Amino acid sequence: MHVSEMSWSKRKQHPSKLVQVGDAAEVVVLELHPEQRRISLGMKQAQPDPWVELAQKYPVGSQITGKVRNLTDFGAFVEIEEGFDGLIHVSDISWTGKIKDPAEALKKGDTVQAKVLKIDPVHRRVSLGIKQLNDIWANWFAAHKLNEVVHAKVSRLTTFGAFVELADGIEGLCHISEIEDRRGREKEKKPQQQGASVSVLAPGREYDFKIVKINPDQHKIGLSYRAAVRHTERREMEEYRSSKSSPTATIGDALLAKRESL
Repeated sequence: MHVSEMSWSKRKQHPSKLVQVGDAAEVVVLELHPEQRRISLGMKQAQPDPWVELAQKYPVGSQITGKVRNLTDFGAFVEIEEGFDGLIHVSDISWTGKIKDPAEALKKGDTVQAKVLKIDPVHRRVSLGIKQLNDIWANWFAAHKLNEVVHAKVSRLTTFGAFVELADGIEGLCHISEIEDRRGREKEKKPQQQGASVSVLAPGREYDFKIVKINPDQHKIGLSYRAAVRHTERREMEEYRSSKSSPTATIGDALLAKRESL
């Protein structure tokens, strides 16, 4: 009976730690080789597979608390129970994606809480995630809806638009076509170093944006600056018409009144 067939645990142990000479043990015959006078036995096969029990005890979505046993370049191994470890991949530590090395957020011996993402009893693998304990994307999508106007900060500009920080770790894209109406303008034909958004939006500044696209499955949010501007103009005109009791007032009248009040 090989030592690897004595216990389901992956930890190397000397046979004397598991059995003693003279002990009665229930075993399963694994292989027979009559011509070689060899019989292979297994003691662990006579016992319930703890990985099957582990999968039943910690189904996908359940929460575990364990200690970090080891750190690697790609993640951290956390002890779920004695002899059973799960892997937290570096991409499942934080939603921001700023953590490139697990050692930036974790250290050996830390006690952490994590969610079971996947458990594979056949291949003896458990995937864990820390960031999934607080699904900021699900929370954001639950709190916002299509056509809502949000006030947020431009984080960076690209040639195809502007990325907008809607919350910590959550960004939406305002495509260049949703920044300003450039039809009929000559500068539409002239490429700019950082895109047309440079003339309207600036990194670090906050603006109103209208949510025009939502894809919770892919964590994608489409925004429109010009739609938010039009929304604001319509609201101001409605307020102006209401205050002046003039249903024929134009946007120009409302803008003129706004300038005169400043």
